Amino acid sequence: MEIAIIAHDGKKAEMVQFLNEHKEILLQKNISLVSTGTTGKKVKKAGFEVLRLLSGPLGGDAQIAARVAEGKCNMVLFFRDPLEKHPHEPDVLMLMRLCDVHDVPLATNPATAELLMKGL
Repeated sequence: MEIAIIAHDGKKAEMVQFLNEHKEILLQKNISLVSTGTTGKKVKKAGFEVLRLLSGPLGGDAQIAARVAEGKCNMVLFFRDPLEKHPHEPDVLMLMRLCDVHDVPLATNPATAELLMKGL
């Protein structure tokens, strides 16, 4: 199973903390992680194995959206910062739309991500 992880700058530490709290589940279920570049760098530094794609503003969100459309990605955890402006917002909206089109679970905050992890 492949889970995509993305976090806006103000949420990256929260993503790392979330993954640390769910490390056992990730290992037990043999889950592979794929991420946008900067999030992946932080996650890798925390000791997780992750396939890093481009940074979000440089196309990483679009790369993950493509993986969703191709059926490679089974879940997306995207800790968004709703209080900041993001120049790549069209890519974010495209990713969210494709998750809906392809019926891929998408969590945009830790509370929803927690429920998805419990479902594993």
